[in-house]
Amino acid sequence: MKVLLNKLLRVLSPVQLIALYYFLAVSVSVILLSLPIAHQEGVKWSFMDALFTAVSAVSVTGLTVIDTANTFSTAGIWILAFVLQFGGIGIMTLGTFVWLIFGKRIGLKERRLIMTDQNQSNLSGVVKLMKHVLILIVAIEFFGGLILGTYFLKYFDSPGEAFIHGFFTSISATTNAGFDITGDSMIPYRHDYFVQFIVILLLIFGAIGFPVLTEVKDFLFSRERKFTFSLFTKLTTVTFFLLVFGGAIGIYVMEARFSFLGKSWHEILFYSLFQSAATRSGGLATMDISQFTDTTILFMCILMFIGASPSSVGGGIRTTTFALNLLALFHFARGNKSVKIFKRELHQSDLMKSLVVTMVAVLLVLCSTLILTATEQHTLLEILFEVCSAFGTTGLSLGITADLSTTGKIVIMILMFIGRIGIVTLLYLIGRKESEANYHYPKERVIIG
Repeated sequence: MKVLLNKLLRVLSPVQLIALYYFLAVSVSVILLSLPIAHQEGVKWSFMDALFTAVSAVSVTGLTVIDTANTFSTAGIWILAFVLQFGGIGIMTLGTFVWLIFGKRIGLKERRLIMTDQNQSNLSGVVKLMKHVLILIVAIEFFGGLILGTYFLKYFDSPGEAFIHGFFTSISATTNAGFDITGDSMIPYRHDYFVQFIVILLLIFGAIGFPVLTEVKDFLFSRERKFTFSLFTKLTTVTFFLLVFGGAIGIYVMEARFSFLGKSWHEILFYSLFQSAATRSGGLATMDISQFTDTTILFMCILMFIGASPSSVGGGIRTTTFALNLLALFHFARGNKSVKIFKRELHQSDLMKSLVVTMVAVLLVLCSTLILTATEQHTLLEILFEVCSAFGTTGLSLGITADLSTTGKIVIMILMFIGRIGIVTLLYLIGRKESEANYHYPKERVIIG
């Protein structure tokens, strides 16, 4: 086994190894979720149901073809929570933790794997980042579960049931998985603003990006008089919250005369804010989103397509990609040859990468939508929403997931997997290693537009 592992490390690139590890994670998850103790008595499900659930859990998406509340036993719920943890925090984060426990030296190859899994640009500090990520996420989930579990004592008859719901909700929200064991997402708490507020915070912690969380922690506990945030943290944070609050305003404006009609201002505020935060990658809902207008549904598709931040639990093209595209557009329209933000100049390679990621994502979503319109008996908007939800690893649905054909489920599983590993990883997976050419051809201008 050790010889085989060493051979794989030599033959496969870090990107290929990461993809292989996630394939193995899905395989193990299928086995775990198919154990008899994981199901309630009398429950039967097919291999496709098990595979779809495993892919959705490892990719922390939340789309499901089964009723989670009526399928899994208490043991199954904990197994599912473990798989969500595995997928949300990331294989290499947990792998680093295991390596450290057993005293294994984390060499260059392992550091390259961590860098690839977390979408980092250099090897410096990746092990330290993994330690901080694990401690922060586990701490956030623990305190979130403790708060929600204690509060849920008013909803459930026994403390055990209350804390199971509390900790599962905390794990599902922090990993942005979107799974629920209520059978009705967060709709039972649609009038409980305390629960919604805690869940929104957990969704934000999971989606805003691990590097941002570690920098905020360093800022809060730093002894330095002048702490400087990185450009990544500044750009990510501004873009993330502009999308959250802009999304909430957009949902309010579009639904004010429709599904929000007759509701109080505080109901509208939390409905709008919760659904906007959920479109980052959360997948939970406090109301039946199928009641939204087509305009709002299309708007939510755009939000899910953008997704969460890099090095987070979410998918999509990522917030920084969206920000770089807008910045490049703005500066190009003004005749600038470089893009500057927060007194820093962006690398041309990063601008090119953001454009490539966006174009590949658009083609991927369009091709997937085209295939599903040919294989499924649903409206174009329902299919587009499902596709964007899978690609953004969001998990919101208009109720068509369970009715998908085998082909449709396979397409959605591929989208969820790509959404988890990321477009950049996908391109490196199917392409050759990046290399610098030792020659150049004469340059020639091409008419554009």
